[in-house]
Amino acid sequence: MRLVASDLDGTIIRADGSISARTIEAFNRARAAGMHIVFVTGRPVRWLDPVRDAFGQLGTVICSNGAVLYDLEAQRLLSAKTIAPADLVLAQQIILRAEPGATFAAETTRGLHLGEGFAEHSQAVGTESGTLLELGSAQLQNEGVVKFLAKSRTRSADDFLDAVGDSLRHLVSVTHSAFGISLLEMAHVAVDKSVALRDYAAGLGIGPAEVIAFGDMPNDLEMLSWAGHGYAMASGHLAAIAAASYRAPGVEQDGVARVLEQILDRDASRPWESSGPDER
Repeated sequence: MRLVASDLDGTIIRADGSISARTIEAFNRARAAGMHIVFVTGRPVRWLDPVRDAFGQLGTVICSNGAVLYDLEAQRLLSAKTIAPADLVLAQQIILRAEPGATFAAETTRGLHLGEGFAEHSQAVGTESGTLLELGSAQLQNEGVVKFLAKSRTRSADDFLDAVGDSLRHLVSVTHSAFGISLLEMAHVAVDKSVALRDYAAGLGIGPAEVIAFGDMPNDLEMLSWAGHGYAMASGHLAAIAAASYRAPGVEQDGVARVLEQILDRDASRPWESSGPDER
């Protein structure tokens, strides 16, 4: 195995926001053994403090579900794929037809733009005060939207995605990744985690057979399917578990660390596979 790709929230970041000492040690061992480490997250750049705190200036992070490539060591944006302003307007119109009470926000290369009513329950999605969202504004266009967010308070996330997903897919990629809140995440139509990871790995001369990836939510589906060794967390969404070839114990059981330890210790001839969240 030459590259370890891992989601953050629900995969190595626990419900209390922490990364366990065992997980930190497993990643450090993997890096010391010569494996490349890349975190592939739906989080924006400004939410990378847990990675910095746990691993220091580790290197490159793929953010915003693949829309952003960020050099953590140099603290520099390497690349960003943004959504065309006209596509944002059309996406909003499609969503409002299906869900008239939907609220919106936009993550740009520079910060967060909040629509009216979006941040009512800000603690649930980690948002903070941001610029007022105006889809036609020059500021939004100049900054470039890397993730467009839509929230429903009447449907579950899966139902919300089912209601609008097919109508949106010609304009944007659309997924969701938050437990306990109905929040759709949209990006450039050609963006998902697997596309960004594939391009990053190719730059290192690494193919999918040499990649092990970990994730837990629908925004990880393509990455888990692309990687030669895709592990869904047993504590994750059923769609992620169905998409992955292997299953790791849940995040609270240090599932990623346990799989990496098994590989590093060479105790098995193939990637270790858990049958469920209670396996020890």
